[in-house]
Amino acid sequence: MGALADPTRLRLLRLLDGQELGVAELCDIVQLPQSSVSRHLKVLADEGWLRSRRQATVHLYRAVTSELDPAAQKLWLVAREQTETWPAVKQDQLRLSRRLARRRQASEAFFAGAAAQWDKLRDELYGRAFISQAMLALLPDDAVVADLGCGTGSVAAEIAPWVTKVIGVDSSVAMLKAAAKRAEQLQNVDLRRGELSALPLESASCDAALMLLVLSYVANPPAALAEMARILKPGGRAVIVDLLPHDRDDFRQRLGQQVLGFELGQIKAMMAQAGMTVSRAIELAPEPDVKGPALFLASARKL
Repeated sequence: MGALADPTRLRLLRLLDGQELGVAELCDIVQLPQSSVSRHLKVLADEGWLRSRRQATVHLYRAVTSELDPAAQKLWLVAREQTETWPAVKQDQLRLSRRLARRRQASEAFFAGAAAQWDKLRDELYGRAFISQAMLALLPDDAVVADLGCGTGSVAAEIAPWVTKVIGVDSSVAMLKAAAKRAEQLQNVDLRRGELSALPLESASCDAALMLLVLSYVANPPAALAEMARILKPGGRAVIVDLLPHDRDDFRQRLGQQVLGFELGQIKAMMAQAGMTVSRAIELAPEPDVKGPALFLASARKL
């Protein structure tokens, strides 16, 4: 019971209940230094919750909960159930999925032989920028796109060559100044100062609207989404990317965010209430080496 009294040890045991993982992998998943992870693993191993084996220079750990006596197994089932809804556990599972996917990709690449060499050769010869440009070319040439919370204008500048007009809105004078400098050669980028809860755009004036890593900063998300829907034409598309629920309040305070992320069900309900039909709401696996909480993507159409 003492070994399970620490939240980090519970997270580690959940991760190791079903697969072997090394210390470096666990550090990446739980976002803690190696010294802390190794200390917790030693406690769990000393108390009989884990086993380890050496593979080359790596120690691999696995939980042995199914091999414990009935009383210990019952204790673990209770602990697992009680931690199921922890935001940190959900973040761990997303990072674990990404790690396991990378393992599968490595294995597939090994057996693919010559086919695996094509991706490397293509990247060396042509780069990867053409992939995003090809996807941007799918946008209608006559589209008007709103970049809500445009910040320094990086997204607006990337979209601008492919559409008729991009309208960037932000409440920060400093951000808009940086965006204006970035877009000074782009005649179809229109930058406006305004709040997301009262957008300086006419109703039904946009074909698409983006809100990328912005909603967590908004004091009244439903009002911002209602405004997002208002400016869209009937059938117009809305796309939101933001944070999934997490428990890193230090992260929230450091970045000046209002909330600790959003549940997918919460986002879908708010978008529906705003008058949009949600077509997709998915969790995004964290990219390798990123330090922030995991994200979601939601897309919808204006009714």
